[in-house]
Amino acid sequence: MSDKQQNYGADNIQALEGLEAVRKRPGMYIGSTDTKGLHHLVWEVVDNSIDEHLAGHCSHIDVVIHEGESITVKDNGRGIPVDMHAKLKKSALEVVMTVLHAGGKFDKDSYKVSGGLHGVGVSCVNALSSHLKVVVDREGKKYAQEYRKGKPQEDVKEIGVSEANGTTVTFTPDEEIFDELNYKYEVLANRLRELAYLNSGLNLSLIDERVKEEDGSFKKQTFYSEGGLKEFVKYLDEGRTPLIVEPIHVTGREENVEVEVAMQYNTGYQEHIFSFVNNIKTREGGTHVNGFRRAVSREFKKYGDDNGMFSKLKFNISSEDFREGLTSVVSVKVPEPQFKGQTKGELGNSEVTGIVSRAVGEVLKYYLEENKDQAKRIIEKVIIAATARHAARKAREAVQRKNVLAGGGLPGKLSDCSSKDPVESEIFLVEGDSAGGTAKQGRDRNFQAILPLRGKILNVEKALEYKIYENEEIKNMFTALGVTIEEKEGARVLNIDKLRYYKIVIMCDADVDGSHIVTLILTFFFRYMIPLIEQGHIYIAAPPLYQVSKGKQSVYCWDEEERAQAVETFRKNGGADPKIQRYKGLGEMNADQLWETTMDPDTRILRQVTIDDALEADRVFSMLMGDEVPPRRQFIEENAKYANIDV
Repeated sequence: MSDKQQNYGADNIQALEGLEAVRKRPGMYIGSTDTKGLHHLVWEVVDNSIDEHLAGHCSHIDVVIHEGESITVKDNGRGIPVDMHAKLKKSALEVVMTVLHAGGKFDKDSYKVSGGLHGVGVSCVNALSSHLKVVVDREGKKYAQEYRKGKPQEDVKEIGVSEANGTTVTFTPDEEIFDELNYKYEVLANRLRELAYLNSGLNLSLIDERVKEEDGSFKKQTFYSEGGLKEFVKYLDEGRTPLIVEPIHVTGREENVEVEVAMQYNTGYQEHIFSFVNNIKTREGGTHVNGFRRAVSREFKKYGDDNGMFSKLKFNISSEDFREGLTSVVSVKVPEPQFKGQTKGELGNSEVTGIVSRAVGEVLKYYLEENKDQAKRIIEKVIIAATARHAARKAREAVQRKNVLAGGGLPGKLSDCSSKDPVESEIFLVEGDSAGGTAKQGRDRNFQAILPLRGKILNVEKALEYKIYENEEIKNMFTALGVTIEEKEGARVLNIDKLRYYKIVIMCDADVDGSHIVTLILTFFFRYMIPLIEQGHIYIAAPPLYQVSKGKQSVYCWDEEERAQAVETFRKNGGADPKIQRYKGLGEMNADQLWETTMDPDTRILRQVTIDDALEADRVFSMLMGDEVPPRRQFIEENAKYANIDV
């Protein structure tokens, strides 16, 4: 043993004090130091302002992105207390900003309901900021304190008088901590929009000082909702055709637990349930979602049975059938929520199941009796869903690959790789047989498999599930990937234990048709194989748009700017003219070119498909691939940067 190992003693034990632990292990407190963690800082501060609103003391919250990626969050709540803390002998403001697990959230008299339950929020933001300044307007006076990397630079001091109340926090994330400092406007806007729907009557605004509008003002959006979750469901479903006239709205209160639910049936085939606890999104659901689902299944089944509507069915109705084509938002306010982990992904309070189930059941019972035409429409859809599910199970079984490594039953067009290690293996889903042939010649067959896809695959957004398994291209993808869909507790679950390739690369032409095919494939993955996206297995290849050459020299260009730059560089060097080749399709490249530009791991560009916001992704996919044209047209007009038209 080395001297260092032998001298392991008390001096080797590190005791991290104050906020040092947060800086040492930031991921433990904010999840990660990537873009998700960067945005999490904003939510921690905003959550405090939201808690003030829930306590009845805040009506406005402003979020500002400054040049240099600093953020200001300002509210008109009560303002953080500034008087001396009896035990710690320092201002309560400094305690809140510098001490972990310190805050009013633990005092039931101050906050009956709180999202930032763990009490580490704003102190963590302080610890992970190179600079933070907090200004408090309270009881006629204005106070301030500044910090660097969590350490106070001065005592809390009175800096003036004020007629307002509220707290303003301005912070600059520490570049030593975060991978990159770049706040995404849309990520912030989507969350503030959510919060407006979840808290009717609350005004929220987002200002981006990095972007100026044509009139010289900064880019700005305001979010406000009077109708709350009813408006939220309509917003989520704007790309779908409603089956009922108005969303069903539930409000209730029991044992200090507040319940609000809005649900809307549409003509689609997917279930969309989004859930929140004290305004915190619970991605994994929990007891509140269980209670909601229980009530939906119970009340609709009872209504159908009592009216003899299921009598002709030769198989049992599943709870899943009652939720097909259902978009719903389930929001509860719980005084002492029990979450699984700091990420608050799943609610664990067992008593909430019954509370939500009773609240939803009571409203549904009344709704079904009072709206018989709409009730009949929903039950008829349930019967169709049950019949289709029965057919889908048989169709699924026909495409499930029995032995992923044996090679039996593999698609005829698949050119597999020789490696059987999924970690190092990758598959290219290639648009068209021609490009597929080129890719097969250019690939490294040791670890790269090629599956050509003929034309545009089925739009799964508008298709019954059993129809999906009849589609040859989708069937081939299931079989090649080695994944299976199983039913567990009335829900469809993707089993990826035998996933054959850990990199799944969509490779299509760099034109409008190619983009459409990419969107169709992504819609399929999002609706039926979302764990592959969540676990980082899906990528999009980026073939070049141009090759600019002069003599024996040539460069590849991926956009117009690069092309112009290459042309200018060649012109400066003089000599022969700019030959420019525009690649309208992958098939126009030879095998060597496709390898070096798009498939070679050392030189290619791959864009990993991620989901920053599953709720917004769900809405956008439905809008782009659904039946409703006006919202799709508006979305494209607002988001299209240029028209890529090939003549």
